[in-house]
Amino acid sequence: MLNDPRSHGLWEKTAPSPPPAPRLEEVVAADVAIVGGGYTGLSAALHLAERGVHVRLLEAAEIGFGGAGRNVGLINAGMWVMPDDFPRELGPLYGERALDLLGQGPYLVRELIETHGISCELEKNGTLHCAAGADGMKELEERARQWQKRGAPVTLLNAAETEQRTGSSTYSGSLLDMRAGTLQPLAYARGLAHAAVKAGAKLHTGSAVVETGEANGKKFVRTAHGQVSADWIIVATDAYSTGPWKQVRLEQVHLPYFNLATAPLGDNLRRSIVPGREGCWDTKEILSSFRMDQAGRLIFGSVGALRGTGTAIHKAWARRSLKRIFPQLGDVDFEAEWYGLIGMTDNALPRFHKFGRNVVGFSGYNGRGISPGTTFGKVLAAHVLGEISEAELPLPLTDTTEPGFRSLKEAYYEAGAQIAHFAGERF
Repeated sequence: MLNDPRSHGLWEKTAPSPPPAPRLEEVVAADVAIVGGGYTGLSAALHLAERGVHVRLLEAAEIGFGGAGRNVGLINAGMWVMPDDFPRELGPLYGERALDLLGQGPYLVRELIETHGISCELEKNGTLHCAAGADGMKELEERARQWQKRGAPVTLLNAAETEQRTGSSTYSGSLLDMRAGTLQPLAYARGLAHAAVKAGAKLHTGSAVVETGEANGKKFVRTAHGQVSADWIIVATDAYSTGPWKQVRLEQVHLPYFNLATAPLGDNLRRSIVPGREGCWDTKEILSSFRMDQAGRLIFGSVGALRGTGTAIHKAWARRSLKRIFPQLGDVDFEAEWYGLIGMTDNALPRFHKFGRNVVGFSGYNGRGISPGTTFGKVLAAHVLGEISEAELPLPLTDTTEPGFRSLKEAYYEAGAQIAHFAGERF
């Protein structure tokens, strides 16, 4: 995409093709107009079209262009915050409701993949949150306690068990979550698009919305070349939002995250490095993640942007880190490199917004887009169909508010990641 190998990297190289989605070039009517071709928009389109609703989805660039096509590919349950923080932040009603829904989210992802035959390298062997030192282990012990009291299938592993699963002696232990897993994120987005089209949804790429409004009792969204009038508008643009709903992007602080993929490893290395293909990440403040794809590539990522001086700094740090974490790996070259932007809200929890009568959207996934995006897309479809009232939604209604010093924080995150990676393992 963008004729830039650093925009979507390995995922663009290995994903199946998307369905045809011609630019909108006419004035049309629909029941629901969806803006955004990521997981939320595509899930909403699929679930609505399966119920016979006439859907038009407009995407400014290409299917999976934003976070959906750039991330690590971990199908996580819940969010970054501790489970007990949900009711503290959202109140007991919404907190437990959202936590339960997002805790079950990976199962919905699996169900859609299996139902629609989506080819996206799905792995169902769980994820490993790896403890960096004694403090990291204490964090995981508390996280395990909070999930286990809610009946979640999570298991705290010791250092030896973690080494057996990861192939590394670096970690003090880990938290195994069997709800979770991994997939090829762009392939999953394109698979949802194919399923939505098959169900009857109309998709349009290269169709950025430049204006929205209401006329003759109908909502409308206008692009440079066409217009859709509809009873409902679903805003599913999230951290890459521009145009009429740019306030969704401005509500979030962008955190850059990069990924590097090795060439496929040999059989011996595949048997010793994450042999069960769990998705892994650590407890460090400037975290790292790693996983294997089905071809045996090791995908390694961390906070930072592959641009300017950051490109050389982050790649050199990644080579050093991989040699430290996996001494058996030796020196490595990277077959693909890419980075994207994670939208972070001030409390690290998602938002529900109402932008006017029958104009709604969820946003703010804080690096957990696959499962929450899919889940909230289904919820929005049910809300539009009248099956879930506003009071029954998993999140309270909030206004969009721009955090203080947003631009300064974004510059700090990018520069800080470079400084930390240049200095080595001091942070």
